[in-house]
Amino acid sequence: MRVLLTVDPILPVPPPLYGGIERIADALIRHYRSLGHEVGLMTLPESTAATDYRINWPNGPGGKKAIWRNAQALRRAAAEFRPDVVHSFSRLAFLAGLLPLRVPVLMSYQRHTGGWPITLATKLAGRRLAFTGCSEFICGMGRPRGGNWTAIPNFVETEKFTFVKEVPADAPLVYLSRIESIKGPDLAITIARASGRRLILAGNPADSGVEREFFEKEIRPWIGREGIEWIGEVNDLRKNELLGTAAALIVPIRWQEPFGIVFAESLATGTPVISCSRGALPEIIEPGRTGYFIQTVEAGVAAVNQLNQISRADCRRAAETRFSLAACAPLYLKRYEALIHSSKI
Repeated sequence: MRVLLTVDPILPVPPPLYGGIERIADALIRHYRSLGHEVGLMTLPESTAATDYRINWPNGPGGKKAIWRNAQALRRAAAEFRPDVVHSFSRLAFLAGLLPLRVPVLMSYQRHTGGWPITLATKLAGRRLAFTGCSEFICGMGRPRGGNWTAIPNFVETEKFTFVKEVPADAPLVYLSRIESIKGPDLAITIARASGRRLILAGNPADSGVEREFFEKEIRPWIGREGIEWIGEVNDLRKNELLGTAAALIVPIRWQEPFGIVFAESLATGTPVISCSRGALPEIIEPGRTGYFIQTVEAGVAAVNQLNQISRADCRRAAETRFSLAACAPLYLKRYEALIHSSKI
């Protein structure tokens, strides 16, 4: 099978630090090629993923002219590489040149979706176009606009994360995400202080604007006090170590999370998750088995005090069986095969 993958022209594949979907694309490329499939990629010049075909986007993601140029570039790439299927992790608008053609297309969403473009795209392409969402929550946003939707969760390469069977009683809590209000780092600080636990904050704040003001007002005053530490953005090696030595990952979100790969990464190290039952989180965390959902600071403190009731082996098992490359890559291949078949009818 010949597969052409596309990723938005924002970060290289694989990414040097942050970049969830770029990591997923990189893992899929390596896995598909190991199975004997030919894989092409539309990406940035800085990308280092080994592929059978490669073309760079001519423009960034924004602006009408840029969208048009990128759409034309993708159409040319499909003509050159002649894929059996195009798998787009990039913007739906970039598919404008392909949808009227006969090539099957799988459009994958890792963010909030909906709107008339989905309806229009479905009418243009018919059964040659199908959609996936990184969660049922995302699929539920898209289905009312039409099309065939399947939930395929984001995944991590579990073999790259060290399973830690047991941590010390005084192991810290870890917050690993962007330092912004919708992710709840201030709530994590309040819960850590109230429970008498150390907290390590890993992630970068915004450079300016409201979110920078949030960081300066709500986060910075606590850094270096009462066991609160901020270490900035971390690389893969440090992330593995940080999550594996944590008592829990605590990210008490205030928004409808599409998925959140960090939650799967935490489970891969055996570390339970404390968060809120919003967006896709109920599809990731099993309360009482792989973590806890909270609504208040008091519930957060109670969750911290009950962490010894969670089996870290159960957390790792959940990552391996539900959120690993081995579990998710076949689901995409199944969708490719179904699309190719339906396109021939």
